[in-house]
Amino acid sequence: MTYRSPKCAIVALLLLLAGAAPVPAQDWPTKTVRIVVPFGPGSTPDIVARLVADGLQQKYPTVGFVVENKPGASGNLGTDVVAKATPDGSTLGVSIGGPLAINTLLFSKLPYDPRTDIAPITQLITQPSILAVNPSLGVNSVAELATLLKKNPGKYNFASIGNGSLSHLALEAIAIKAGAKLVHVPYTSSPQAITAVIRNDAQMTCLPAISVTPQAASGTVKILAVSTAKRSPYLPDAPTLKEAGIDVEADAWNGLIAPGGTPKPIVEKISKVVAEIIRQSAVREKLAAQLMEPVGSSPEELRARMDREIVRWAPVIKAANVKLN
Repeated sequence: MTYRSPKCAIVALLLLLAGAAPVPAQDWPTKTVRIVVPFGPGSTPDIVARLVADGLQQKYPTVGFVVENKPGASGNLGTDVVAKATPDGSTLGVSIGGPLAINTLLFSKLPYDPRTDIAPITQLITQPSILAVNPSLGVNSVAELATLLKKNPGKYNFASIGNGSLSHLALEAIAIKAGAKLVHVPYTSSPQAITAVIRNDAQMTCLPAISVTPQAASGTVKILAVSTAKRSPYLPDAPTLKEAGIDVEADAWNGLIAPGGTPKPIVEKISKVVAEIIRQSAVREKLAAQLMEPVGSSPEELRARMDREIVRWAPVIKAANVKLN
């Protein structure tokens, strides 16, 4: 039997306890931090991630902050990269409602579980989508559009940026609430979708505001409503869908995430720091140029937001029979 002195036993116990203790929040960041974006360069999450990275770089000039684009599989690929990374604060992600919540309803199996493999940090921004139509429809309100659609089931097309996207689900929800039937025509990007409406290949769409406002200003499309719970400060004259009589909310938000298991002190510190960055006046101005508003929520509030997305879209996905695999 090996003899250990009481002193050695105490030292061993202290080392064990030290190893089990959570990493102190003040130890973040200690090395280069990568921010993974599950969509391509120029996408809304990419724009927001680079603003966050710039703000963090200014606050911590001796540590590198690198944005990596990992597009694919409706955002699942890049979000999975975050989920499987070492949970030490060196890998973060900027993702959206799809891969963080809605895709659990659209895919028979995901490579990660958002409930356990993702640590929410903060909701970064909110962005309105716009219900827009081709002027040739001759409607000036959501109510007039609903009446026209009910009289002509299956006659009109709507454009989206892909099956299962927020632009797809939002119009499916609008059609359900209006008691109408529409034909879905998916495209691969917002520019393609809005161009389809301008050409009248599709008669309506629901897209991020920045994709619609330039065309609305030129008169090639008409704005009927915004999809957020309250009116956008950038589009004060556009009613919400709910104000217009269609109880649908489709908020194109972005959230900052970390791998599940990231120590709570680190998550809380990053949440506080990034919330301060996203609310800075210079950042606000850059977000306003994209018609986005800063949020800066707590980790618990972002988790609740993710849960609400599943509750909101589950009945729409079931009624419209939307599946991606």
